[in-house]
Amino acid sequence: MKKREEKEGNGERWLLTYSDLITLLMIFFVVMYASSTADTTKYKQLAQSLNVAFSGGGASIIGNDSSTSVSNSTVTVVDPITPETTTTSANNKTLEENNMENIKKNVDSYLKKNGLAGSVSTKIDERGLEVSLKTSLLFDVGAADVKAASAKKLISIGKILNHVNNYVRIEGHTDSTPMSNNEFRSNWQLSAIRATNVTELLISRAGISPKRISAVAYGENRPVATNSTAIGKAKNRTVDIIILSNQFSKAEKIK
Repeated sequence: MKKREEKEGNGERWLLTYSDLITLLMIFFVVMYASSTADTTKYKQLAQSLNVAFSGGGASIIGNDSSTSVSNSTVTVVDPITPETTTTSANNKTLEENNMENIKKNVDSYLKKNGLAGSVSTKIDERGLEVSLKTSLLFDVGAADVKAASAKKLISIGKILNHVNNYVRIEGHTDSTPMSNNEFRSNWQLSAIRATNVTELLISRAGISPKRISAVAYGENRPVATNSTAIGKAKNRTVDIIILSNQFSKAEKIK
């Protein structure tokens, strides 16, 4: 019997395996790149192209619903700003402005009836409602204790301001005259203790919650008038009660 001739082995078969591996790696990295983007349209186009190229009449490499599932999991939907949202914000702003105006009217009416219009002024600005009290009404020169005769008037004003839930800031101001006595070494200390004493009085007697009120001291560093004249210095010596607007109240929220 004749021996069958042994066919010579194909030494290039490893190239098929190598090419398959390279192809799969390419597909893997292309899919990873497509998955990392939020462009759903491009991902669907990629999925369809790969399905056509590699399905060969059999099961799809990616799957029929891959593009849909990826788009659902990777795309973040942001609620659009609708006219209703804009209208609500505008209504809230208008409501707050009306509340501030009503409180200002009540304070102005109280000041007029009690002869305090010359010592207390009110205004509404971007920060909210400001009630500015001359320190001569509340304190003796160089002192920080609230006068007993003025305490009741301050409490009455505080109760009017307590009709809103906005945050309250008490600001102490002085003129530029250097302060140095047995009790205070500087205008910083004087304005700080004055603001603190007014704050504690409004908490204990006017019912303002300590969680929504704070005291701030500026000394002579934020004047509203010149310090070169006696009239200007008098304008700079104040304790201001600020009912903060909602915009500025955000910075005062409790953590």
